[in-house]
Amino acid sequence: MFVTFNIGKKGLTNGFLDLLEKTFKKNELVRISILKSATRDSEEVKAIANKICEEMNKRLKKDFTFKIIGFKIFVRKWRKLKK
Repeated sequence: MFVTFNIGKKGLTNGFLDLLEKTFKKNELVRISILKSATRDSEEVKAIANKICEEMNKRLKKDFTFKIIGFKIFVRKWRKLKK
């Protein structure tokens, strides 16, 4: 089971990233839908996914990966970072 979020015309905000951080404390997988008002450029969707993974990595000190299917981003939490 996964939680679904939408990214609209405001894009990635600190509030959205805070909500993702709280969600990843309880869940391993999150689905993020990119609405038409945000973008319809596949390169920009990939940049958004990279930014989300980098931010969650900084905030939670865990590895994150993503998979893009159309205009949906699936972000998964992995094991602790190796030091």
